[in-house]
Amino acid sequence: MNRSTVYPRDRLAVALDVPDLASARALVGMLRAHAGWFKVGLELYASAGPDAVKAVVDAGSKAFADLKLHDIPNTVKGAVRSLAAAGASLCTVHASGGAAMVRAAVEAQVPLDSSGHPRPLGEGRGEGPPSPGLRVLAVTALTSLDDAAIAEIGMTGGAAGTVERLLRLAISAGAHGAVMSPRECASARRIVPPDFVIVTPGIRAPGDAQGDQARTASPAEAIAAGSDLLVVGRPITRAKDPAGRAQEILDDIAHGMLERIR
Repeated sequence: MNRSTVYPRDRLAVALDVPDLASARALVGMLRAHAGWFKVGLELYASAGPDAVKAVVDAGSKAFADLKLHDIPNTVKGAVRSLAAAGASLCTVHASGGAAMVRAAVEAQVPLDSSGHPRPLGEGRGEGPPSPGLRVLAVTALTSLDDAAIAEIGMTGGAAGTVERLLRLAISAGAHGAVMSPRECASARRIVPPDFVIVTPGIRAPGDAQGDQARTASPAEAIAAGSDLLVVGRPITRAKDPAGRAQEILDDIAHGMLERIR
């Protein structure tokens, strides 16, 4: 993400949390003028597989494969290669899978063709080190977890301490970015390298239903705190006017961008 030429729509990823490919394509068609990214999560991927990623790319948008991979390093490495070949630009793995697993995901890079798209696996050998076909984001603590829930699963230090601990692990393993709630963005910015991408779900404007999100902030607050990319699902996709709601969020993002540079 080139921060020197970022527009508000480049900072918005709409979550395609729908059960089938037809519904996902309809949302992409409706919202691609407002969002630079579309997130393919577990529900859609379980239904449509790599075709869900390809549908986003074919529509001229960037695909964020949010599968939160968590397995042995070799299995995760193979899965990331498959997502790269499908055309994903971002994917997620759980930082709690350990440094070796995160490192394996980062190593799963495929060469890009002259148009910037991943070549089929096996092509491009002998041309120097491959460019990453996608960037790997390490998930820290899910935004549905509050301090009590984090303690219940045996993690110490609450949300803030858990995020920082897993963030440092992700940085040491070479992750390109991390996923966290907007409440941890400001402290994370003091730790991460300059080109490290911070992605934040849990975006809720005043008046939005919280749903199952526990650690939230408004779009402007998250951007001003240091987020690069906001993931927004239900507040847009379940609105009476999804495009109009997306535009309201873009306006709020623009306010956050101005606040961030002051």
